[in-house]
Amino acid sequence: MTELVNGKGLTLVPKTDVKQTLKDFKSDQEVRWCPGCGDYAILAAVQSFLPELGLRRENIVFVSGIGCSSRFPYYLNTYGFHSIHGRAPAIATGLAASRPDLSVWVITGDGDALSIGGNHLIHALRRNVNLNILLFNNRIYGLTKGQYSPTSEVGKITKSTPMGSLDKPFNPISLAIGAEASFVARTIDSDRKHLQSVLREATAHRGTSLVEIYQNCNIFNDNAFEQLKDPDVRDDITLRLEHGQPIASASKAVVRGANGTLEVVPRDGLSDDQILVHDAHNPDPSVAFALSRLDEPAFEHVPIGIFRSVDRPSYDTLMAQQLDDAAAQKGPGDLNELLMGGDTWRIG
Repeated sequence: MTELVNGKGLTLVPKTDVKQTLKDFKSDQEVRWCPGCGDYAILAAVQSFLPELGLRRENIVFVSGIGCSSRFPYYLNTYGFHSIHGRAPAIATGLAASRPDLSVWVITGDGDALSIGGNHLIHALRRNVNLNILLFNNRIYGLTKGQYSPTSEVGKITKSTPMGSLDKPFNPISLAIGAEASFVARTIDSDRKHLQSVLREATAHRGTSLVEIYQNCNIFNDNAFEQLKDPDVRDDITLRLEHGQPIASASKAVVRGANGTLEVVPRDGLSDDQILVHDAHNPDPSVAFALSRLDEPAFEHVPIGIFRSVDRPSYDTLMAQQLDDAAAQKGPGDLNELLMGGDTWRIG
């Protein structure tokens, strides 16, 4: 049985006739993260989500880099590749471009993706390769025992910054939108319903989807996102991003300021037509970028949801079309001619 999977491809992708459950995607490996780590919640959410795809397990591949999150492939009963520090997007690009019958996922962390892997990440996003990137952001280096990361806040006291970090942190959402990513979202490890709803939209999107997941490291950066989980304050600071709906929390709302920028103001006294309505499909990324800046200073108000979801040709589709056009014009290629043609010469 073959059919399109969630619109995530123009080629036919093998599906399974067998009903699958969470157990089908659990591997026989012992899960080894620190007790209480947010990675457990993300793993459980992904395992229980994968049966929705209806894909054969051999047509799903998880590629990871280096870090606590990068153990993910061991714990899923699919194909997997625990690759090189920061290089998972590059490896996944080759796989997705050459095997359109696969559902390709990248698992990475804030250190892996945004430090040594920053260059690979931004180029995968701008190319719009058909893959899904899950970026676990705990704002710390966990695997190497608590150094500050590219997303750690200024002044962060860590083993590598005993007097406080001097670095201005990356905002992963802003970075992705600036790199022309076609799908950008943010969710939280402990909110399984929201996390899975974002994964559902990400897999339905053709091209690169980047999902930032706020993930708690209870050993080296515990309660980094506590405000977003505390029932006493979370509804006041969480700005839900839903396409076609006003952007607001229980007590705050997003409006256009006098100078054209976006502002968060008290919701009391505002009519619905004064509140900015979210348009995730706007081809102009400027509003999505402005939304990504609303969590500065951190966690006074935080947009959560899909910032941007726009259609543009994916790299693998364009590459396949280019190869088909070349074959139609010139016939089958000759590898020896390619190697020996052009600026080559013999010595001796």
